[in-house]
Amino acid sequence: MQELTLNARDGYALAATLFEPASPNERAAMVCAAAGVPRGYYARYAAYLAERGFVALTFDYRGIGGSRPSRLRGFRAQMRDWVHLDIGGALDFLAARFAQHRLSAIGQSFGGQALGAVEGNQRIASALLVASQSGYWRHWRGVGRAGMFFATHALLPFGSRALGYFPASAFGMGEDLPAEVAIEWARWCRTPDYLVGDLGDAVRQRYAAFAAPILAYNFTDDRYAPLPALRALLALYSGAKAEVRRVAPADIAASRIGHFGFFREHFREPLWRPSVDWLAAH
Repeated sequence: MQELTLNARDGYALAATLFEPASPNERAAMVCAAAGVPRGYYARYAAYLAERGFVALTFDYRGIGGSRPSRLRGFRAQMRDWVHLDIGGALDFLAARFAQHRLSAIGQSFGGQALGAVEGNQRIASALLVASQSGYWRHWRGVGRAGMFFATHALLPFGSRALGYFPASAFGMGEDLPAEVAIEWARWCRTPDYLVGDLGDAVRQRYAAFAAPILAYNFTDDRYAPLPALRALLALYSGAKAEVRRVAPADIAASRIGHFGFFREHFREPLWRPSVDWLAAH
């Protein structure tokens, strides 16, 4: 395990960790985090990837974890920067340093949403999406829809403007977010086609051209990623062959999985092993 700094596509320094296997198999994987989740959360899964022969990279988006400035208020960053510049920079780093390796991408929630928008994503040979979804608020039902409406029409935009950042940690939503990240995210969630409806036709075409096979995990007790929202996201990846594995906690003798449970080490056998088997096969 090596701590390092990699450059985003605009030169911004991103904190990252590289996990290299004792017995490499010429495969590499980058782990793209959920919004507001620092890279350390994925360290054990990345170490497991290295056990299985993969080079694995975790990294923090600007404004998060080790890539966060001393003060978030006034820090300029948009969510599109995470997509185009930060994930793009991680992709460039792996492609340059491990040019002979086949590259896979693992994206949780936002991380899986963003892969289709990244320029150069044709270098990705396979993609594992974990609890990913379109964020458009109408994909939820009942109380979940009401909560998404409030968050995306009021809490995220107005709270961020009032404070100069969004205090996500106060709501159990991960680390605090730069204000413009939260404001843009909320706007995407009010747009029927989510980020592609805001970022335009070039990004829509990039999703459609993404041809790598996709395995998408969806969990029955995940209130942040209902199945209709996953299906809406996969519809954007129209050129890819996608497999959905919908898992209930009872299927793996668990009491709960939720939005973040996949990356907990006690799911090493029931979830990690089959997911990495799939990556190795593709």
